[in-house]
Amino acid sequence: MNCSRSTYFIALVILAALTIPAALAAQGQSGEERRSKHHRYKLVDLGTFGGPESYINPAFTFGSHNQINRYGMVVGGAATSIPTTVNSDGFVCGGLDGTVPFVNHAFNWENGEITDMGALPGGSNCSVATSVNARGEIVGRSENGVIDPAVGVSQIRAVLWKDGELRDLGTLGGNGSSASAINNRGQVVGFAFNAIPDPLSFIYFGLAGSPNGTQTRAFLWQEGILQDLKTLGGPDAVALFANERGEVAGFSYTNSTPNPVTPLQPGLPTIHPFVWTREGGMQDLGSLGGTVGWANCECGGFNNRGQLVGLSTLTGDQIADPFLWDGEKLIDLFTETIGGSPLAANAINDAGVVAGGASFPGRSFDAFLWRNGVASDLGTVGGDGCSWARAINSRGQVVGQSFACDGSFVRSFLWEDGSMVDLNTLIARHSNLQLVDTLAINDRGEIAGLGLPPGCTLAIGDTQCGHGFLLIPCDKEDADKEGCKNEGEDADAAIQDWPAVVNQPTSAMEGGLSPREIAGRMRTRFGRSHGFGFGPGRLANELPRLK
Repeated sequence: MNCSRSTYFIALVILAALTIPAALAAQGQSGEERRSKHHRYKLVDLGTFGGPESYINPAFTFGSHNQINRYGMVVGGAATSIPTTVNSDGFVCGGLDGTVPFVNHAFNWENGEITDMGALPGGSNCSVATSVNARGEIVGRSENGVIDPAVGVSQIRAVLWKDGELRDLGTLGGNGSSASAINNRGQVVGFAFNAIPDPLSFIYFGLAGSPNGTQTRAFLWQEGILQDLKTLGGPDAVALFANERGEVAGFSYTNSTPNPVTPLQPGLPTIHPFVWTREGGMQDLGSLGGTVGWANCECGGFNNRGQLVGLSTLTGDQIADPFLWDGEKLIDLFTETIGGSPLAANAINDAGVVAGGASFPGRSFDAFLWRNGVASDLGTVGGDGCSWARAINSRGQVVGQSFACDGSFVRSFLWEDGSMVDLNTLIARHSNLQLVDTLAINDRGEIAGLGLPPGCTLAIGDTQCGHGFLLIPCDKEDADKEGCKNEGEDADAAIQDWPAVVNQPTSAMEGGLSPREIAGRMRTRFGRSHGFGFGPGRLANELPRLK
């Protein structure tokens, strides 16, 4: 037994020695050498509906899995010119941070056209689309214009857009619901309120701070039936992902006992991640020793093999490590990985390859790929000090952000075949957006994210003028077409046409940051979400109590 384990780890060390230098070697290549390995891309600025911004939802907005489907259909939200009101719900209104004072509507981009999908009737209601399947069925949430007395803002409803119609999926008897994801079977998951009073309701109390709410329950909707998936023993649960096998992943209270100190919110019960199957019900995946196991990551943490990545606090709740549920056990990726120390596990593909951010010898925080216990450093773009991966597809292509470690500059990258490149150098030189955040990539290599138009800068939590974008790979036969043509200019200089992305470093950021501090700040800055004044991005930042 011991001999076998030793042999296994020796094999891992050898694999790490072979794979990590290959990734590092790619960092030393010239810009022209790197670009020669990559497609050029046609940039589509998704625009707005008359307001200042549009966006693709990150997964921290309770799921947002499959923001782009296999055929290149993209969904999200865009601001109109209609002002919000004091009763507008920040969980669905106002953009990524709930700071834009304009009603936003769900959008769908397909075959060169963007469609305003509207909202439920009942006034100037906001809506946003979170997930689209291969059949073009779209889910999300919408206000309905009826005030929820527990929080004094408009109620929200899980909604489905199908065949040109908007459908309210209802609740479990309470005053709200929200859809996180839809799979290719048409199964929808999310959370819904029932009518049972719950002073510790995860959404009402945990996010809004109100003790006057009702229970938050994970649901599965299929063919008109909204099913309560129950809990792990406590009163509340939230479903985030549904894979193609019909399995559901999320998190749940395990009891009704408040913890004196909880990283999310003082007084919450213990939270564990779960995987639900129709045959076995809800399975408790446990934790890494602490009271909070957060099953939600940046861009899609659940694959079609039933593997899940997330974040869990350790004993004492002062530190949080990323985890992998491999279908049998919970693995602490920070302690049980060689080659590097993962700090944020943001995505996993169907091959079980994990992507995120990690510390490596001599490197504070770089994008990584994890495979079979070994983390490989993907490096950065140019001289950037830090990077992290946001999404990965089945082909092993990775997208993310390369940035100055103090947060003063950030740009989007693509990593493939051992090489990382600034995506801004793969689009037309005089494009109207600077690409700063990549949130999704499908198996055709189409990429969706957030870009900044001229004059727009990105401060901490500030996406008030960003535009959603789509990148479409240019094939050889498209090389001379509009948007794909290489003008023969030095693409490395393209980024210099734009001002640096301003982040106004705080006094804490002016000094040296530990890898955990960088991870926590990145989760805050680019994992933020609108939501009752206390979004999941803020919750994520509270998890890794900094060393």
